[in-house]
Amino acid sequence: RERIKIRDLYKTQAEFSAQAKEFAKTRETIEITGFMAPPLKAEASFFVLTQRPMAVCPFCETSADWPSDIVFVRTTKTVEAVAFNRPIITTGILELGEAKDKETGFVSLVRLVDAEFELV
Repeated sequence: RERIKIRDLYKTQAEFSAQAKEFAKTRETIEITGFMAPPLKAEASFFVLTQRPMAVCPFCETSADWPSDIVFVRTTKTVEAVAFNRPIITTGILELGEAKDKETGFVSLVRLVDAEFELV
């Protein structure tokens, strides 16, 4: 599996990197290391992966405000939250571009889908 850092997903604030575009195009499973932001609700099958530990969820209302240091993660099963300062490795398929999640209504620019995670 290929690994990419959250900071390497972007070439500039508004443009994805060539590596990120290639991963999204090939739809191969990749790994991203980061931190799980505190969940918005219990029994969810999603979470927000952050570059640095965050004590509150950084999720924004619109993709226009989407920070370049987070990834929306849609998991294959219900997430058991881990402490916000414990590093995790998340594996999944990278998707890029604005999309609205059917279940949550969240709008994201970067997603890992069919994802799983483990503690580092």
